[in-house]
Amino acid sequence: MKVAVLDDYQNVALKMADWSKLRGKADVTVFTDHVDGVDAVAKRLAGFEIVCAMRERTPFKRELFKKLPNLKLLITTGSRNLSIDVAAANESGVMVCHTNNPASAPQMVQFTWGLILSFFRHIPAEEQNMRTGKWQTTLGNTIHDKTLGLVGLGKIGAGVAKIGQAFGMKTLAWSQNMTAEKAAAAGAQLVSKEELFAQADIISLHLVLSDRSRGIVGARELGLMKKTGVIVNTSRGPLVDEAALLKALQANQIGGAALDVYDQEPLPADHPLRKLKNVVLTPHVGFVTEETYRIYFHDTVEDILAFLDGQPVRILKPGGAE
Repeated sequence: MKVAVLDDYQNVALKMADWSKLRGKADVTVFTDHVDGVDAVAKRLAGFEIVCAMRERTPFKRELFKKLPNLKLLITTGSRNLSIDVAAANESGVMVCHTNNPASAPQMVQFTWGLILSFFRHIPAEEQNMRTGKWQTTLGNTIHDKTLGLVGLGKIGAGVAKIGQAFGMKTLAWSQNMTAEKAAAAGAQLVSKEELFAQADIISLHLVLSDRSRGIVGARELGLMKKTGVIVNTSRGPLVDEAALLKALQANQIGGAALDVYDQEPLPADHPLRKLKNVVLTPHVGFVTEETYRIYFHDTVEDILAFLDGQPVRILKPGGAE
């Protein structure tokens, strides 16, 4: 069997697990770059029977499956992947399997605060200044006594709230189904969506992307924010209307943004977000840790072996895991 490992940007997949277990059973090809478009992806994968996808980096929709007649097994890292049409895969004779999920909340809480602190203390700019011989060019801001607004209060949101409180912040929270009791359990105060966007100095998003949450932050919500307010998104790009956000940032309508996720990934090299000074940008690395990758690729190898032995594991069915 020919196996393709997609979107291994750091070129570490083969170091994260014991792929030698596949010796004599499969030939593995790793792709460290990303290609866009159905035709380009189909051309790249034409000769492969097994494909290993990293999260949602490469979408697999019905049109693509029709162009991959040799494909037998598609593995996604993580237990869910909205960019894969599992029903279309099954109709094309492709089995979809998944890996276990690592405990992602602690690393995402840490990363979210890394972005927030980087923005308020201008850490990326000052670090770059040091490398070019400059010294002290920015004026930072403290977050003590400021108001943190959380859109979503699951494990990650609650963890972010806890750290904010340790920094001496007031914490507000809102989501479509949140209760006052759930908010209070995280040390937060439940408010309306309008109140949260109007009162918070930092607004951090912690929602799963769905039809209901897509575009949940648009021009209206951005218009309610303080002129000094900062929006932080480490969840999924399409939670925010990117065009509205770009317009607000370019007009200095809000204080800025700290972003790890985008509508299009990788973010195009000429994207206007890259040119703004009131943003801190990272390339969707919130979940990218050695600990996570070791679980993902260990399970990927395990999935391949189980499939080749005729006893597949962790089968993903339309609507969720088996």
